[in-house]
Amino acid sequence: MNKSTFFIVGQHAVIEALKNPKRKVLRVFLTEESKKNIHRKSPKKNLLEDVKVYFKTKKELDKYSTKENLLHQGYVAEIEHLEKPILKEFIKNQGRITLVCLDGVTDPRNIGSLIRSAASFNIDGIIIKERNFPNESKLMYKAASGAMEYVNIFEVSNINSTLKNLKDKNFWVYGFDGKGDKNFTNIEWEGNNILLFGSEGSGMHEHTSKYADFLVKIDIDEKIESLNISNSAAIVFHHLSFLKKIVD
Repeated sequence: MNKSTFFIVGQHAVIEALKNPKRKVLRVFLTEESKKNIHRKSPKKNLLEDVKVYFKTKKELDKYSTKENLLHQGYVAEIEHLEKPILKEFIKNQGRITLVCLDGVTDPRNIGSLIRSAASFNIDGIIIKERNFPNESKLMYKAASGAMEYVNIFEVSNINSTLKNLKDKNFWVYGFDGKGDKNFTNIEWEGNNILLFGSEGSGMHEHTSKYADFLVKIDIDEKIESLNISNSAAIVFHHLSFLKKIVD
């Protein structure tokens, strides 16, 4: 069965897709300069060896990115979707696991930035409602800056039932809310954990928040109402990564 294909743009998004042996790249559209840059970044392996390469001017490549107001940087690729990881199978043979769950988060830039942070700080995977996941968004791939190739994205049909099933398998669910009871830095973060983040505007859905074992917050200056979700996530991911290094 043929998989559907779509286009991504940007240096990091395209180069990391080419590096990923699990990613099928059908065609690459490059400027002469961007081709040279690919070879400079990967001198030991020809990333373009088994790919159809077409050389274009920057102006010719603009048609792939002007609609989204993105800079293509001389890189455009047509790719297939990766195989979707299955959450139930993933958690079977893993040790201590930290997963992120996004409740109602839909902005492609925020999702992409959050994925980039998740890859940077070794988060095990991201759970998102399949209907909300913009899986062919150039904006998301560009914001993720190549990290789409390194993070497990678990697309689920129902967030609430997924959280319930994970709780039954000894996961703790921490909902991040400005009105949370504790600063997240005061949590010991032991065992298997789910970091639950709500949407950019309205936060967690009321029914979904009931699945949180704890509501925690990030302490910020009181004159600032809230942080962007991708910024909040990066702060939390860095803190948990730091704690893990201390323990290890």
